[in-house]
Amino acid sequence: MINVQLGKIACAGLEVHFGGDIPAGARQALVHYAYKLRVGRPPVAPPRFDVDPSPPRATFDLTLDRETETALADEALRHEVTVSQLAAHAVLVYLAELEFLGVVPRGTPTTPNGEGAA
Repeated sequence: MINVQLGKIACAGLEVHFGGDIPAGARQALVHYAYKLRVGRPPVAPPRFDVDPSPPRATFDLTLDRETETALADEALRHEVTVSQLAAHAVLVYLAELEFLGVVPRGTPTTPNGEGAA
């Protein structure tokens, strides 16, 4: 089980892409992050400073498969951060990748050529 504590920015980003189901979005982000670790394409390392020192906006526990939890715990240990800190980082990395790939957030109207409506 992984304790996830997300700040305002992470929650807002997950809400845009996953509606009100922040835990589902966090689960997707953590599984994606662990997958990248397992296939040898490690994502950007977590920062050495506290990204969001304000109190978390959402706190919850996620139970993931053993392989994913182990990969995340090992990565947290390697970077000398807590698993909760790595989880918050993984969510932000995932949101950045969605943005980079041009993934249209859920419920965003699009024009016929697929671009977001202005």
